[in-house]
Amino acid sequence: MTAADLAPGRADAPAVTTDVAQSTTETRRTGSPWPRRLVRIASVLAVIALWQLLTANDFRLGLRFDTLPTVTEIAVALGHRLATPEYWLDLAQSLIRILTGFGLAAVLGVVTGILLGRSALFADIFGPLTELARPIPAIAMVPVAILLFPTDEAGIVFITFLAAYFPIMVSVRHAVRALPTIWEDSVRTLGGGRLDVLRQVVLPGVLPGLFGGLSVGMGVAWICVISAEMISGRLGVGYRTWQAYTVLNYPDVFVGIITIGALGFTTAAAVELIGRRATRWLPRGEDNIR
Repeated sequence: MTAADLAPGRADAPAVTTDVAQSTTETRRTGSPWPRRLVRIASVLAVIALWQLLTANDFRLGLRFDTLPTVTEIAVALGHRLATPEYWLDLAQSLIRILTGFGLAAVLGVVTGILLGRSALFADIFGPLTELARPIPAIAMVPVAILLFPTDEAGIVFITFLAAYFPIMVSVRHAVRALPTIWEDSVRTLGGGRLDVLRQVVLPGVLPGLFGGLSVGMGVAWICVISAEMISGRLGVGYRTWQAYTVLNYPDVFVGIITIGALGFTTAAAVELIGRRATRWLPRGEDNIR
């Protein structure tokens, strides 16, 4: 028995109602996804076309688009950068930093989040420390990281870890505390112990909140790793973007911005995909979107 089996309304709902709901969901899912995909693509293309129109015509009315590179200039710069090994080295370096820091944050965030939600003693000891440290922006810890760690690489990973840790930990803690007590009581009534409660109730029950925290943590981690690379890095997308700005190479600046956006989008999509696969038993809110 797991949290999915104990979900409210599953056991008591009439079979007819369940069949109707499943039929309705399947009908909605069988619709072609392409109309919505085309709308999304069209919105991006419209923004690109507007950017090209404003920059190519040196539009200046409050906002100074005449100082920004055109889409064609950015595309040429992107082509040049893609052909250099330096670009791929920077990309790999940033990915290694984000995955290392985010991976550590995910593991420790889940463990401490569950302990904070389940153990009063741990919450009394560790809880005040987390609440004092949580409001401090991770990027504000860059000077501390420079002094604390012997290498810039370790310091950047530390900043990335801090950025991702608190959203994950808080999401898991709230998810644990929000679990219906009847789920745990059901497992204990059937003879289950603490390990059974953890495995069959807590871990499955926190998955929706966990993946929400992972999505937020991934976004914040990218913000902080790029900022840390700009301040103290030697390699990475953030470092190279800042270097381009210092020499007034604005097309390469936008190449860096586009690269950061693409990396963030890809990693966030990967987290969301894994979350969907891990929580297939949950009803989907987007099924009601028309």
